[in-house]
Amino acid sequence: MRALVTGGAGFIGSQIALELERLGFKVTIIDNFSTGTFKNLIGFKGEVIAESVLDVDFDSRVPKPNVIFHEAAITDTTIMDQKFMIQENFEGFHRILEFGLKHKARLVYASSAGVYGNSESPQVEDKGLNPLNPYAFSKYLMDQFVYDVMKLYPNVIVGLRYFNVFGPHEQHKEKAASMIYQLYLQMKEGKNPRIFKFGEQKRDHIYVKDVVRANLAALEAKRSGVFNVGTGRGTSFNELIEALNEGLGTKFEPEYFDNPYAFYQNDTRAEMASSNKILGFKSKYNFKEAVKDYVGWLESKAEVQTPISVS
Repeated sequence: MRALVTGGAGFIGSQIALELERLGFKVTIIDNFSTGTFKNLIGFKGEVIAESVLDVDFDSRVPKPNVIFHEAAITDTTIMDQKFMIQENFEGFHRILEFGLKHKARLVYASSAGVYGNSESPQVEDKGLNPLNPYAFSKYLMDQFVYDVMKLYPNVIVGLRYFNVFGPHEQHKEKAASMIYQLYLQMKEGKNPRIFKFGEQKRDHIYVKDVVRANLAALEAKRSGVFNVGTGRGTSFNELIEALNEGLGTKFEPEYFDNPYAFYQNDTRAEMASSNKILGFKSKYNFKEAVKDYVGWLESKAEVQTPISVS
């Protein structure tokens, strides 16, 4: 089996690529390295095409795949350049979709819980779609466009709406990395972690190892669809700091400050019934276990990054 992974030098894409290789797939990666890093691909044995999905000549450069994992995207939610965001995310996705349909490849692509905006929790796939920023809107466009394609083509197409993903190999994302990593860095510097007043905003934090498992589960899906990828539980930022304190053996207190963002999501929690039923996916890690595992990785690896195992 041959797999194509776009954004394969990034946080999630690299872990998908490495796990596919471990399972015996021949893997090709496309990544322009605008945000990804070679460090995430240490141990990778396949081909890497260093181009954008907007520019690459698929017919001459990319081997015919059996399955495509599309992870390439601009993920910084603070970028307000609408044209740039839609070109990179939606138009890039459109090219990948056409390539997949041409070769009758299964397509698994990364969507986002950002499409729900501040809709009522728990968020259900077919309700409350109200993106609040250009990034979320680009993912909304992808999902809406692909629903019509699913009706016309027999190819299995699976969209995965990631909730708040965290874990090893996200460090290169810098300010776009998870709040768990950001707060870890503050606490390692001996500072009280700073969060918006009064720390009760909730997120469905899901460990990257579980996200890789969700992508692999999508390989077995019997039909197309867009599905949530979360834990089904919302965790407050106060609870997050408690978990980090436990993992680090510290007792830092949060410092609260005013939230400057008008488009901020206050409560995200995935309704996981469809993912459980259609994909057979359920998260393995509870939040505290995941944070402990991640802190252990950060503490032991320091600047050295090694492939993770999802088993």
